[in-house]
Amino acid sequence: MEAGERAKQLGLGLNCGHDLSLENLAYMHQRMPYIDEVSIGHALICDALYYGLEETIKRYLACLKN
Repeated sequence: MEAGERAKQLGLGLNCGHDLSLENLAYMHQRMPYIDEVSIGHALICDALYYGLEETIKRYLACLKN
């Protein structure tokens, strides 16, 4: 989290990815709400196999609204 804060202070964009999922995306977003982009492709597709694509996207967006 300190590296993210420093990047923000320097005016750098912050992207996150790898291992982000419905289980931890909200946690990450609550601690670093200034993240520019997240890479959740693999987890999103895996979740879509269970929930369907539309429901999965709704669930991921809900994680980012808090």
